[in-house]
Amino acid sequence: MRAVIQRVSKASCSVDSKITGQIKDGLLILIGIEEEDTIEDMRWMAQKFVNLRIFNDENGLMNRSVLDIRGEILLISQFTLFAQTKKGNRPSFIRAAKPDKAQPMYIQMAHYLSTLINSEVQMGIFGADMKIDLLNDGPVTIIMNTQDKDNF
Repeated sequence: MRAVIQRVSKASCSVDSKITGQIKDGLLILIGIEEEDTIEDMRWMAQKFVNLRIFNDENGLMNRSVLDIRGEILLISQFTLFAQTKKGNRPSFIRAAKPDKAQPMYIQMAHYLSTLINSEVQMGIFGADMKIDLLNDGPVTIIMNTQDKDNF
């Protein structure tokens, strides 16, 4: 599982010009799921998301989590995080999980995050052509990978 986590002042997702999810202060999380990912990977990553201390405290230091600020989360499924570009110029996405595995895990991640932050997680639409609008705050952008837990 790979994720790009962005601290945002606001973010929204729209499909066919209709907003499917929007947040104010919080996290925009782009998540890619691969075949080897497990429920344990999902839980590990979700715990990391909600506990990352990347929001400023009263001294301007990154000491607060999305939980601490009672922030929101917009979760977007993005299989392109598994792009392989080693050969040629056209990316291969062979490592990305097939929809029958990825979609249920994406939905489980949203439900689990909702439980952790005690608020509804906003979402995109799995497999749709989504347009993401965001105001990255900082900017603060973190990349995580469950296959490399020792570095996160």
